[in-house]
Amino acid sequence: MRDVAALAGVSLKTVSRVVNREPGVSGDLISKVERAASQLDYRHDLTASNLRRSDRKTSTFGLIIEDVSNPFFSAVHRGIEEVARERGVAVFAASVDESPEREKDLVVAFSQRRVDAIIMTPTVREQSYLAYERRGGLVLVFVDREPRGFDADCVVTDNAAGAETATAHLLAQGHELVAFVGDDETITTANQRYLGYERAMASAATSIRPELVSREAHTTPAATREVLALLDAPNPPTAIFAAQNLITMGAVRALQMRGLQHSVALVGFDDFSMADALDPAVTVVAQDPREIGRRAAQLAFARIEDPDLPTSVHVVSSSLIRRGSGEIPPGR
Repeated sequence: MRDVAALAGVSLKTVSRVVNREPGVSGDLISKVERAASQLDYRHDLTASNLRRSDRKTSTFGLIIEDVSNPFFSAVHRGIEEVARERGVAVFAASVDESPEREKDLVVAFSQRRVDAIIMTPTVREQSYLAYERRGGLVLVFVDREPRGFDADCVVTDNAAGAETATAHLLAQGHELVAFVGDDETITTANQRYLGYERAMASAATSIRPELVSREAHTTPAATREVLALLDAPNPPTAIFAAQNLITMGAVRALQMRGLQHSVALVGFDDFSMADALDPAVTVVAQDPREIGRRAAQLAFARIEDPDLPTSVHVVSSSLIRRGSGEIPPGR
């Protein structure tokens, strides 16, 4: 704050009033302070601005995930909490909603509150901007997706291998018209799962039909619309690989709307609540999000205790769960 005051040509008290959003400060002074703060990359410490991070811990973690309401990320959150609770650490979670701007804002917000670590699912195309936070002593661990342009600990699923298993399972039932319904191409996991689909189709010497590939199903309603369009096409699929749990839910709804749930095979990537209670029960490639969360928390604590540890990427295996929807033969 002294540096900001000196650069702006104002008093330390004025800087304090501006950063604490106190009334009675002129617009001109606010502009001067904000310009100086931006030039110096100053971040206000909301808990103890006169202490360095290395001098104390707050016993808090920040968790930045795509959507706290998504069952996958809820389970990741639970796994992190289980490990954190044993150490007396509280976990605060926030949804990034695939917004790069929100990701950066949340990082700043948690950093200002001096959390000991941030565990996050990256949305921004590359994470080199986090170098500032790391220099300040913040521990960073990534889940579900690996960071780009930033070397850090990470816990992921074997996305390509799991998607290959799912697609190969449908092909083994005799299907040739296997549709892929996935998330936005800018998302790393969506690309990895499409790669697994490609591999399985190539291994079976089965051509991928572009009209059976949809990569714009980010939400359950969007997935329903995409699958309905596929089912209503002149040459519809006899099987569908849904590459994300919310997409699988949308696919189930579309099949039920057309009365095709017992005629078109379906395998989803990632399990979801009540998948085994549907008719037919949904075959899935199940991740282990709770274990992903637990490992991420363990990596964060290990990094706090020894900042010089080599970075590592942990891959948690997925598994195929056969329940009925993925075992429907073509032409049924």
